Amino acid sequence: MEVRIGVAHVPREVVVEVTISPDEVTALITAALAQSGGLLILTDDKGRTIVVPGAAVGYVEMGPPSARRVGFAG
Repeated sequence: MEVRIGVAHVPREVVVEVTISPDEVTALITAALAQSGGLLILTDDKGRTIVVPGAAVGYVEMGPPSARRVGFAG
């Protein structure tokens, strides 16, 4: 599943491919936003860890993985 995170004061969104369920992602987001100084910690499908301060999370969008484009768009 693809997770897109909009971070305050950062022009690009963070895109993460995760293997956990949407309910698990929602629980992690809720916990990060509920605590003062909370952190949203996700591990992508390649084992890399992404950490975003809960206070900096602007929005989160979840959905199916996007298709990888190959070649030139035309």
